[in-house]
Amino acid sequence: MTRLLVLADTHVPSRARELPAPVWDAVSAADVVLHAGDWVDVTLLDELQARAARLVGVYGNNDGQALRSRLPEVDRVELDGLRLAMVHETGPSRGREQRCRREYPDADVLVFGHSHIPWDTTTPSGLRLLNPGSPTDRRRQPHCTYLTARVDDGALHDVTLHRLPPRR
Repeated sequence: MTRLLVLADTHVPSRARELPAPVWDAVSAADVVLHAGDWVDVTLLDELQARAARLVGVYGNNDGQALRSRLPEVDRVELDGLRLAMVHETGPSRGREQRCRREYPDADVLVFGHSHIPWDTTTPSGLRLLNPGSPTDRRRQPHCTYLTARVDDGALHDVTLHRLPPRR
């Protein structure tokens, strides 16, 4: 069994000085941290690499050359038999399921970010699409959010959207 923490759009330090304490607790509890881009500064990448048991990340549209030189635009990883792909942007919500199925035919799960809107759907072909929202910038959403899940024997289980309390 593999415990996952799924993050995106952290925007540290432009939208928040640091990640909220519950997110750092989730980092400590996770076997793998997935970050779908828009880090903004390499400092958070360094902190997560130091504190996470394993970190898999991609760059986003707000990430400059320092992050792009260390992270791919798209990454793929297999965890306990589950094939995951990750990218920051997937384009407009209209047609997303069909477009992602075409672009990631070898994935069981696609993790993405960009919109700051939590998303959890499964395409008719079985591709699971996950967007954790943002733990630091809720935009038009009622809460800042992140996801946890577990992988066991090639399947994704217990996908949970966590809502963070308002920042002070």
